[in-house]
Parts: sequence; structure tokens; C-alpha cells
Amino acid sequence: MMRERQHLETAINAYKTLASALADQTGLIELGEEEGDESVVKEAERELARLRREVKQREVEALLSGEADANDTFLEVHSGAGGTESQDWASILTRMYMRWGEERGMKVELIETNAGEEAGLKSATMQFKGSNAYGWLKTESGVHRLVRISPFDSNARRHTSFCSVWVYPVVDDNIDIQINESDCRIDTYRASGAGGQHVNTTDSAVRITHNPTGIVVQCQNERSQHKNRATAWAMLRARMYEAELKKREDEANAVNATKTEIGWGHQIRSYVLQPYQMVKDLRTGVVSTNPPAVLDGDIDQFIEAALAQRVKGGAAEAVEDLS
Repeated sequence: MMRERQHLETAINAYKTLASALADQTGLIELGEEEGDESVVKEAERELARLRREVKQREVEALLSGEADANDTFLEVHSGAGGTESQDWASILTRMYMRWGEERGMKVELIETNAGEEAGLKSATMQFKGSNAYGWLKTESGVHRLVRISPFDSNARRHTSFCSVWVYPVVDDNIDIQINESDCRIDTYRASGAGGQHVNTTDSAVRITHNPTGIVVQCQNERSQHKNRATAWAMLRARMYEAELKKREDEANAVNATKTEIGWGHQIRSYVLQPYQMVKDLRTGVVSTNPPAVLDGDIDQFIEAALAQRVKGGAAEAVEDLS
């Protein structure tokens, strides 16, 4: 109840602030025109442009009304086939999402990483804590493709790499998820990483496998096996809840689901660095010609368009191959 109250108060106060700012800037424009002061008018117009951008963001936030949209969220990145190339791409994506979360004022915690043999990451799990974390990130689940000149290829050839992203909400105590411990296998192992006085010396990392569904979660960021075990159980509950949400959504959108499938296993976005610079979302058609900014966390335009499309419905249009 307190979380819902805070959410409603934040929304109402934001509306009041925008309405007040709009009235103030409109008044300044009228005053500037009466006194013939162009500088006042231009300054007020710049502020109105900023308010328009904020209003657009608030409109998108209004779309976040799903059952778990207000919750914190886990985000997993997994490298695809391609060895070092895909593992390096996984580390780039991990950094992109962490930068995005930090720019939004969220608390971002790296729960688990599995380092690649030569460079990059085989997988990484992050937790985002902040307002509507799951709601903002839920449309990022899918396959992400990178096209670039490989820094690991001595012949400087162009390579295509794939990574999958999986987003699922943190489940709070208000949502009852029943898990029988007898259905789970719990393994402990030594954490990977730089190490220290404790890490890599004891079996503190925990992996839980839910046998009926095949869901596997693991946590290694804490020194205590007890804390890692608690986090892993929370991740498992969240994964099972997300699976149930997806099942409901698939049933509700069974007709459109077959139309929105794109090659390479539900690929959602292509990041092309060579032979031209472009990031294109294959679901919404949104394009950015500034890949460095996107890879530095500037992904709001893609998230907002995907959220709007999910609410309005409709299948993704056919898109050209960017390879």
C-alpha cells in the first residue's frame, strides 16, 4: 500500500509541477512580447521545449501499468555462438545497460558474471533497483545483433555477433510463488573473478536448478554462501513469475505472436558499426545514427517506442536486412 501510495503521489506531483511550469513559461512569453524583450521569449521557448520532452517521458511512464512494472528487475546477458566475438559483445551490452540505469538514478548491482576465455563475458546478471525498473526494461528481452570490424581479427574482417537479453521482475512478498525444494538441485562452487582474501578460496557461489522447468539461476557476488543462496532463491522465484507472466501474455496475443517473430530467434535490434553507423530496432523501426551514444546507454527512444507499440498492439513491420 505504501509503495502504491508513493507511486501515485509521484505521478500527481509530476503533473502539478508540469502544469505550473507551463503556466509560468506562458506568462513569461506574454510578458516578453508586451515589453519587446526577445531574450525572455527565447529563454521561455527553450524551457517549453524541455517541458515537451519531459511530458513525452511522462506519457510513456503512464503506459507502465502492468502487474509487476513498478518492481525492481533482474537483467541477464548471454553471449551467443561465436566465441570471443560474442563474449566481447556481451560485455559491451552489460556496460550499456549499467550506464543506462545509472543515468536514470537507479541502483545497479552486478549479481553474477561468467568471464570469457580470452575477453568479454559468457554471461552476466544485473539487478536494477528504482522506480518502474521492470516496466522500463521488460521490452529489452530478445536477441541483439552486432555488426563490426572485429578487433580480434588480424585480417580486419567484418563479423556478426549475437547476444540474448532476458529481463524478469524481482518478486516481492505480495506475490506468492510456491517452489518445492525437493524439485531443485543446489550446487556450490568457487566464485570466478579477481579474488581476494575470501573469494576463490571457498565454495561461496550458489547455483540452483529447478528440475521441472529447467530454470537455472546462480549468484556469486557476496562473500557469504548464505547470502548468495538467498539471492539465488529470489532470482528463481522471479524467473518463475516472469515465465507465468509471459505465458499469460502469449495466450492473450497468440495471433500476433506468430507475426512478430523475426529471424535468429526473436531478434529485436541490430547495432551496425561497419560499413555504416546505425542502430535499428526491428520491432518498431526506430533508428539511431549514433551507435556510440546508444552503446553508452542512450536507449530511451527504443524503449519508449517498444512500450508504446506493446500497448497499442499490432505486428512488427517487415524490415530490411542490415548485414
